[in-house]
Amino acid sequence: MALSDVSLRNAKPRDKAYKLYDEAGLFIQVTPAGGKWWRFKYRFDGKEKLLSLGTYPNVSLANARERRDEARKLLAQDPSVDPSAKRKAHKSARAGSVANSFEVVAREWLSSHMANKAPTHRDKVIRRFELYLFPWIGGRPIAEITAPEVLDAIKRVEKLGILETAHRTLQTAGQVFRYAVQTGRAIRDVTADLKGALPPTTTKHMPAFTDPKDVAELLRAIDGFKGSLTVLTALKLAPMVFVRPSELRQARWKDIDLDSGEWRYFVSKTKTNHLVPLPTQAVTVLRELYPLSGHGEWVFMGGHSPLKPMSESAVNAALKRMGYDTKTQITGHGFRAMARTILHERLNIDPHVIEHQLAHKVPNALGSAYNRTKFIEQRKEMMQKWADYLDELKAGAKIIQLHQKV
Repeated sequence: MALSDVSLRNAKPRDKAYKLYDEAGLFIQVTPAGGKWWRFKYRFDGKEKLLSLGTYPNVSLANARERRDEARKLLAQDPSVDPSAKRKAHKSARAGSVANSFEVVAREWLSSHMANKAPTHRDKVIRRFELYLFPWIGGRPIAEITAPEVLDAIKRVEKLGILETAHRTLQTAGQVFRYAVQTGRAIRDVTADLKGALPPTTTKHMPAFTDPKDVAELLRAIDGFKGSLTVLTALKLAPMVFVRPSELRQARWKDIDLDSGEWRYFVSKTKTNHLVPLPTQAVTVLRELYPLSGHGEWVFMGGHSPLKPMSESAVNAALKRMGYDTKTQITGHGFRAMARTILHERLNIDPHVIEHQLAHKVPNALGSAYNRTKFIEQRKEMMQKWADYLDELKAGAKIIQLHQKV
């Protein structure tokens, strides 16, 4: 007798498993725990075999019969194909596709290739993938993704009006594809076919003051800042040492030797060790801050938690409070351009010395990259002259041109 939904619902568990038969080899097995498993019994190569079709009620009686009929049709069309073996092959192929999906490969690449990057940079890259790539191609096997599919996802970013982000997303997608090629999960980097597919971006320079008169006014405004000592110290040091904003706010006391006037740390962007000779003025402001944060890790403690560094927006927010437009006048990053320009044009400092102090990679005649000890004596002299020059500007003294190169 064929089964019915009523008989299936009324089938209660017993001490031992038992079977209820339908038609054409289909039956359901009821376990002592109450599970109801669909099975299809068939013969293949002279042997009796069973094919699992799911559980009731997730797989209804009608669905179970459809799956049974599909297996019987397969046997009738090609007696050499075992329905059970074919299902296992499909399941294995699906598992392989999931294991080699774009998202899986991308996250693997992120964990290995971004391990030494700054957390803020790593988080931005991950966020771009999660917003702009994973929803569209994340589940696709990376070897099957085509250039038009990638472009379709990237064009969505462009339409949001963030062209630079679109370029960055495409660039990092290419790195993932090349990693897939290197690990044997893709044949080629399909993003290579998308060169020129996006309109070029317009280079935007960080706003910065390069006129000594503007710098003088800014320095006097900083001295008059009414915020916390932490932010005030950061504002005073930013133009004096002109490091990257992230490097300043994440400065650690263990890296700073106030007695020798040196700050040493690892630059994640260039993957190099860096040395900042501290002028006497910088040492003075750091000693003033030490009683506040010297017991902890961070020089510039966060306002809400001493276990975290100062917010990345703190300096720019302070500049805004002082009345400066951070889009057109000056930003925390703009102090670097300010120092580079004035040091060369006004103080006549050798550009190579400046670039090394900026922690840029500067190849030498042999092609090797930046060395943290390169020009160290010249850099010490330059940093002190620069701090003295800033003091002269702030005091309204005559701007002195220093023509002696260091």
